[in-house]
Amino acid sequence: MEKLVYGGEGLARVDGEVIFTPFVLAGETIRAERLPSRKGAVRARLADILIPSPNRVKPACAVFTKCGGCQYQHMGYAAQLEAKRSILAETLQRVGRIVLEPERIEILAAEPWGYRNRVQFHIEGDVVGYRAMGSHRLVAATECPIGSPAINEALRKLREMTGDRRWPGFLRSLEVFTNEEELQWNVLESDKPLARHFFEWLTEELPGTVDGALNYTVRTDIFQISGKSFFQVNRFLLDQLVELVTGDSHGGTAWDLYSGVGLFSIPLARRFEHVVAVESGRSAIRDLQENTARANVQVTAKEQDTDSFLESASVPPDFVLADPPRQGLGKQAVARLLSLRPPTIVLVACDPATLARDLAALTTGYDLSRITMVDLFPQTGHMETVVRLDRK
Repeated sequence: MEKLVYGGEGLARVDGEVIFTPFVLAGETIRAERLPSRKGAVRARLADILIPSPNRVKPACAVFTKCGGCQYQHMGYAAQLEAKRSILAETLQRVGRIVLEPERIEILAAEPWGYRNRVQFHIEGDVVGYRAMGSHRLVAATECPIGSPAINEALRKLREMTGDRRWPGFLRSLEVFTNEEELQWNVLESDKPLARHFFEWLTEELPGTVDGALNYTVRTDIFQISGKSFFQVNRFLLDQLVELVTGDSHGGTAWDLYSGVGLFSIPLARRFEHVVAVESGRSAIRDLQENTARANVQVTAKEQDTDSFLESASVPPDFVLADPPRQGLGKQAVARLLSLRPPTIVLVACDPATLARDLAALTTGYDLSRITMVDLFPQTGHMETVVRLDRK
């Protein structure tokens, strides 16, 4: 295997073809079975490891390779971090023509197990579990090594409850979010509306269940998070992520684009005279307003999409923070930022390819001062990246 690529597969070149195989490691010699494929990428199934990598370890999960949640449990954690750093550097060069030695990319990581504070459970009959890799088939799970203790207790209780005659057989999937003391449940898929007594039963079985928003503490701030609001899933890295993103920045005006519930807006409000938080989600904006009031800070909340906000802005701020979804900032937002020319831009990105695309344009007017791979998703092929850009 030549190398690992984003998402977790290994890449090999055989007789002029590029072949992708999951659950392998760079440098390994393997035997694989070619899968039927359409035009484009050729994929294979791992059949045997002939020469294993010294970085190969025994997976912690009994359903690893079956469940679609993890891709890297067969790799030691130090090797996972180096693999992700190399993948990030390679993607920046291939997509954005940005050449960086991998060593220039800093790494922020913490405990690689038991970190998830939010998961989705899928249910068929009395079976609870996760979706299989690349399909909608259900894989039964008795525990989840990357889930927090409260997540695993919720899974254990759900497995008991599905065997009870009171269980609504039409319920297909649930999401649970936890601060380790309280649980917030969201129904994702159900063939019929659920009666209130189901949630009363759920509360009896799992006493920490809350009706409505859940409170989550990050550093000294308590954030209200409603069921439809986004929040980061790694319970171990939130404090460090906030510090990395906000850093020692200070000044007159800061914009927090795609602000969510205010995870970054609130610490920025303690460093800048005026903070504008831009968020298109109604639920998140309401949470943001509650959270800034709790924190006793002043933040101007704009329920607006980022493109329209930037289009209407005429005076550049001193600092811009942007934490866009997977599709990245996009051409319109990047062009507007280059026109406004704020002194500093910090990007928080969850997709290396769209980050590379955005940086290719932004670095025409900005120097890439710092880049950090934040491993918010250990044991998986996903990563977060924080980039600081300073105006040339």
